[in-house]
Amino acid sequence: MDIQSIKQRFGIIGNSPLLNRAIDIARQVAPTDITVLITGESGTGKEVFPKIIHQLSARKHGPYIAVNCGAIPEGTIDSELFGHEKGSFTGAHEARKGYFEVVNGGTIFLDEIAELPLSTQVRLLRVLETGEFLKVGSSKVIKVDVRVVAASNVDVPEAIREGKFRQDLFYRLNTVPIYVPPLRERKDDIILLFRKFASDFAEKYRMPSLQLDEDAKKVLINYRWQGNIRELKNITEQISIIEQNRTITADILWKYLPLSHTNKLPVLYKKESAKSEFSERDLLYKVLFDMKRDINDLKKIVVEILQSDGDDKAIHENKHHLIKQLYQDIDSTDKEDSENIEIQQNIEETINEPIQHSEVLEESLSLQKKEIDMIKKALEKYNGKRKIAAKELGISERTLYRKIKEYNIK
Repeated sequence: MDIQSIKQRFGIIGNSPLLNRAIDIARQVAPTDITVLITGESGTGKEVFPKIIHQLSARKHGPYIAVNCGAIPEGTIDSELFGHEKGSFTGAHEARKGYFEVVNGGTIFLDEIAELPLSTQVRLLRVLETGEFLKVGSSKVIKVDVRVVAASNVDVPEAIREGKFRQDLFYRLNTVPIYVPPLRERKDDIILLFRKFASDFAEKYRMPSLQLDEDAKKVLINYRWQGNIRELKNITEQISIIEQNRTITADILWKYLPLSHTNKLPVLYKKESAKSEFSERDLLYKVLFDMKRDINDLKKIVVEILQSDGDDKAIHENKHHLIKQLYQDIDSTDKEDSENIEIQQNIEETINEPIQHSEVLEESLSLQKKEIDMIKKALEKYNGKRKIAAKELGISERTLYRKIKEYNIK
């Protein structure tokens, strides 16, 4: 069966080379029993490829079942996939077959495979390698003949690095990878999909089909479509129902694209950063350099204060203001990623650099000591209530907790 015939049979719309490549791989791998891993963003239509593989295989007369691993609670996933014996856990009033036993001789599609708990991943690896598994609460080995097709909308190698997914299972699943492209990588297909959805909804709701003017087409093509085909279909249905005018202009379309303004600026979007003019890391380091310049300016202010005839109270207040301002700058870019942690460490090293001025070396310019004193005073003032103390210091509660741990403040 050629690619065009497969598209017609399974209702696939589009002529993108990337889409055609994915269909061609599915067509070629279908006659074998090789395990397939399908990757792509949410809403790209990954669920149709396991059906192609199953229907074009020798197992097409056998059972086919699709399992959303992310929708099954962790406590019951083993029972759902592999079954359980009567009395094996609370509520197990009778024995039950799992999906692998039910689908014996057919194909099982494991969607959102990266959501599987690590313990379940071990069980799945054994099934893939030996075709054997144990029911929950049983010691009897069950052997099955099942073709496994898996899918994930997350970066599995990243999940491996984070310790959330087993590397050996990934290599076992990824025998043949299929990548399903997002809409922004198949722009020429967007108008085709819109027309198909508009026609379907016109028939469903018994109303004239929508038509797009040229400006509206440009809007559709240039929009990012983070929800991909699913989002496009949803918006097409909204417009079909709500709009009385069946010719859709750009102004009408904008009303249904609430994220349009932010989506036209993909610089901080992780997947696209490598293709953007500036990466996220570039922007973060620009922030770092700007902040270091501000720190140097603030240090000069401290030197001028120490050289002036101001009293100790004025010096203390200005140092307090300096530390508070630095932390506010840090918190403005304080995220969970390693790059920002690196930036914070660089800033703290800059804070603790000695001021190179011979006339002020006699004075204690240790901001770290002042910082510890300020944290202690704030905690004492509010009887150890970190949230209120953090607010008084002008920093986030998480930064305060990290500083308490770093300086071993009791």
